[in-house]
Amino acid sequence: MKTPVTVQIAGQRFSLRGDQDDRAMREMASYVDSRMKELQKQTRTADTQSLAVLAALQITEDLFKERRALADLKKRIRERSTALLHLVESRARV
Repeated sequence: MKTPVTVQIAGQRFSLRGDQDDRAMREMASYVDSRMKELQKQTRTADTQSLAVLAALQITEDLFKERRALADLKKRIRERSTALLHLVESRARV
């Protein structure tokens, strides 16, 4: 079993276990904490639960954008690979 990593998010301590190394888990926790602090400044709310939900929604929006960008990149790579393959095949027949 993995050794727990203690992190602090929005002033609360959490003990995490995960597939990532300690540094990665601390980095992720720091990212969530910073998003929550940004939201706290923007919304002027101290309700941790509301901030956590808003941060989760923002992070999810970022994730979905990245997924769409990745899918678009894969599609363009497939299209270019197919075009290149056709070009190579047509030149090989000459």
